[in-house]
Amino acid sequence: MERMIGVIGGSGLYEIAGLEEARWSALETPFGAPSDQILTGVLEGMRMAFVPRHGRGHVYTPTSVPYRANIWALKSLGVTDVVAVSAVGSLKEDYAPGDFLVVDQYIDRTFAREKTFFGPGLVGHVPFAQPVCPRLSAICAEATGARLGGTYVAMEGPQFSTLAESRLYRSWGADVIGMTGMPEAKLAREAELCYACIAMITDYDCWHPDHDAVDVAQVVATAQANAARARAVIAALPRLMREAPCACGHALDGAIMTAPAKRDPEMIARLGPVLARSLKG
Repeated sequence: MERMIGVIGGSGLYEIAGLEEARWSALETPFGAPSDQILTGVLEGMRMAFVPRHGRGHVYTPTSVPYRANIWALKSLGVTDVVAVSAVGSLKEDYAPGDFLVVDQYIDRTFAREKTFFGPGLVGHVPFAQPVCPRLSAICAEATGARLGGTYVAMEGPQFSTLAESRLYRSWGADVIGMTGMPEAKLAREAELCYACIAMITDYDCWHPDHDAVDVAQVVATAQANAARARAVIAALPRLMREAPCACGHALDGAIMTAPAKRDPEMIARLGPVLARSLKG
């Protein structure tokens, strides 16, 4: 199977260095336009696509990011593996600003976002106990030299946490907190994409007694410092890509509950590339 890497860049990451045949293209999807034009090209012999999650210039809030359009667009381009790069706050002493962590679990505290491609007329329930691809996550951990395994609390935002909230999330044993991990990972699963998250730590949220409360200037400064390392990590991914068993590409097997005779033809057409394999034949 020919693999294609899709990179979703977070705060501080807006380009991919060394991309050959680079081209920015505008796409339209049934869910509106993606966050920005999508950059495609070839890196180290492997096809790649890149979408800046917040748009170049950071124009989308965490809530208003068009997550469904971004994932649909990447899937339609032939992407098989999505690497999400996200700025996060640390909830543990073990992780300091400037550190990277490859996430393997999520706690979804968002509430104002569209979280599924499915709906009335086509109901689907994908498995999500293991929300990231183990193969791709291991590759990202190898590329970053970071720990593989950590829990990401996804909060709605755009405000940062209260001190009480920060202490609560720490009591849950969570490792990092961010605003964009959900529903991105859920939608990638529905689209049968391998998905991994590289969390770039920018701050200590507001729980740490020896640090000021988090603010935008601090986040931006650390995110920009992290961006150079993130670009180096992305450049290494094609050389590390390898095949290994994973269930991501068959996430929709048995997931669609709606009887064939009751399925909405317009929804099936709308989901196009998402359903192409599972409804084949």
